Amino acid sequence: MSNPVVQLTNLTRSFEQGGVRIDVLRGVNLAVQPGEIVALLGPSGSGKSTLLQAVGLLEGGFGGRIEIAGNDATALNGDDRTALRRDRVGFVYQFHHLLPDFNALENVILPQLVAGKSVADAQIRARELLTALGLGERLEHRPSQLSGGEQQRVAVARALANKPALVLADEPTGNLDEATADKVLGQFLELVRGEGSAALVATHNERLARSMDRVVRLQEGVLV
Repeated sequence: MSNPVVQLTNLTRSFEQGGVRIDVLRGVNLAVQPGEIVALLGPSGSGKSTLLQAVGLLEGGFGGRIEIAGNDATALNGDDRTALRRDRVGFVYQFHHLLPDFNALENVILPQLVAGKSVADAQIRARELLTALGLGERLEHRPSQLSGGEQQRVAVARALANKPALVLADEPTGNLDEATADKVLGQFLELVRGEGSAALVATHNERLARSMDRVVRLQEGVLV
């Protein structure tokens, strides 16, 4: 078996609130294999977003060990963590967070330019992804000219633009109606599988979770 894309060992996270210690993560252990799509289930407030922030190297303060694509992220300095996140991890959030002054194509081109790709190569990659997501006729439209489902599909393309080993999605269809959510999630899963990326998808929707390869549940700070 190949090495996991993600390996979490005894991951912990606590906060102080009003002089009271709150343990959000209490020793999480998880391995996600290459190409595997894992649903992370749990109610609102269960710590799903905190766990994704840890895996995405978005903030510090965590205990335990985080390995991403064979790299011990807990041993890296800030610059190296930023490079690992940029090159190996893609993000899809509940809200699309697209840049409003740029069109769909440009929103997918920009992260590639940051990663050092040429404009020509970035344009080709962006067109391929957006077309695969059914947006081939919407490339020049800005976010305000797109529907909610279309905006989220642009966000999916942006997350996959740099061919990440891992895609993290935090309630990626939470702002969409059921029919649109099903369509967007189906396209997301198809594209992620086609790209060969692994994915960890936080959701509270049991029905959507069943369409993924494996389901883990966050309960009282541990995975069950």
